[in-house]
Amino acid sequence: MRTAYAHDAVVVLGPGVDAGAPGAAITFAVCGSWDHPGPCPLAPHHTSTSGDGSEVRVRVLFATESDHEADVRGRIVSALSSGRVPTPEGGTASWRLRHHAAGALEADEADHAARLAAAE
Repeated sequence: MRTAYAHDAVVVLGPGVDAGAPGAAITFAVCGSWDHPGPCPLAPHHTSTSGDGSEVRVRVLFATESDHEADVRGRIVSALSSGRVPTPEGGTASWRLRHHAAGALEADEADHAARLAAAE
């Protein structure tokens, strides 16, 4: 049975880097690919970003079996720590990880978390 979790981070984007780049790196690290059918088999997830300028808050909601939580968090942290991801144009987007920590699910995320946990 899957349980929903959250992970929070703050990154500093390189010049001209899209705020979605860290999320792309997370998807690749958790799913193994950007292009696969259906939800991620290891941990259906959703990444959101907020912030102005180069400092961006990254929030990842994910659902997985409790014995996979540490592995999924490790993949998220590894992706963010790498500080880079290839772009569709053939370049590289870069950032610096400033901070990360396990997060707590917020009340307004309960429905989304439940959908992730039920994803087939």
